[in-house]
Amino acid sequence: MSSGGADYVPSKTSGRLIAIIVALLIVTNVITAVGVYYAAAPKAAVVPVQVIGPWAGDAIKNPSSEWGKFKPVLDKFTNDTGIPYVYTPTRQEDLSPTLPIAFQAGQSPADLIFMPSATIKQWAAKNWVTDLTGTIGPSSYQAGALDPLTASGHIWGGAYTGKVKPGFWYNTTFFQANSWSAPTTWQGFFSLLGSIKNSTGNPPLMAGDGVGWPLSDVVEHFIETYGGASMHKALANRSLSWTDPSVKSIFQNYLVPTLTNGFWTAPTTWDNPGVTLWWDGTNPLYFMGSWITGMVPNPSALGVFPLPGGVANQGIVFAADYFFVPKFGAHQDLAKRLAQYLASEPAQELQVKQGGHVATAANVPTTAYPTVDRNVANLLSGKTVLSDLDDTIGNPFQGVFWSQLQSLWANPGTWQTVLTNIQTAAANQP
Repeated sequence: MSSGGADYVPSKTSGRLIAIIVALLIVTNVITAVGVYYAAAPKAAVVPVQVIGPWAGDAIKNPSSEWGKFKPVLDKFTNDTGIPYVYTPTRQEDLSPTLPIAFQAGQSPADLIFMPSATIKQWAAKNWVTDLTGTIGPSSYQAGALDPLTASGHIWGGAYTGKVKPGFWYNTTFFQANSWSAPTTWQGFFSLLGSIKNSTGNPPLMAGDGVGWPLSDVVEHFIETYGGASMHKALANRSLSWTDPSVKSIFQNYLVPTLTNGFWTAPTTWDNPGVTLWWDGTNPLYFMGSWITGMVPNPSALGVFPLPGGVANQGIVFAADYFFVPKFGAHQDLAKRLAQYLASEPAQELQVKQGGHVATAANVPTTAYPTVDRNVANLLSGKTVLSDLDDTIGNPFQGVFWSQLQSLWANPGTWQTVLTNIQTAAANQP
């Protein structure tokens, strides 16, 4: 101790060290306090995007169901983005009358909805649809894929994968056991139908039905084969009458004789029991879209042939599944992200791998397709690709068209009256 009794004064270096320690303690306490605050504060819930689509089924018990094949695509969206989804299966014919009521009230039951292209464009004209120009674009698609959804330079929806409607499907094992083969002429087709009927005692042709669809697909196939792509397009744009002699001849000479000779079943629910009765050979020929490849236990045993003969410029319907973003959806930003994803090559490649789908997105490799679907794609060669006729025109024509075809199958002798009624609906379509 020094002799003067003076108080101890720390060195300048020690003073700075103490100041630093105090400052660090203060900062640490502040960080800890902030962390405790945010840990205790309620976290914002992750909002799911709401989706309505036409695909149903039990994805767990039956992964090959329509929903079971679409679910992996939405799951990938969630895994890639962290955005969950809620999917509700609803038939499009059930949505047609209910969605306008919701939209008129400024509400929407979902953020992204699958509907026919004609319906989407009609609703866009009513200012119910979000413009997706800039969100998705033609550059990500195969040529012409967005044409049905484009008007006045605006893109009102997106095209998902589609289905080719190529002809009559059959179980090759069953055909080989009976020494039957795909016909190459109209007379050969008619003779085959007679042979099958005599052998099985049942109508050879399954008439799949729901509300008049897919009977409408059958009629379109007769038109595009024996009237050609030009007739199909003219009926779709309503520049040709259904009562024109050229159209009447298709019905009189080709379709109606198959009905009057008892070659068709009564209209039967298309998926169940329709698919079962067809696959087990009860009614061994079925006109259906390429989605049927995912609905049988052994797709490698599938064969398909179009109506034989016909005119030079034949067509084939490629029906895409279209979606849109309602203007009144609660989560427009999430819906646009999902729309962009569904239009992409990765999403559509995953979908076509499931079977029964054909991509509209560009650059999906052919190696992604199961063998049977690659074979279906080959049927497009040399034919004009057409849009689904009644989907293109839309309602109310579509509903009348379907109901009139149900009437035709029940009473084929009334075919001329049926055509008159269909033409009336076409002429009165807004």
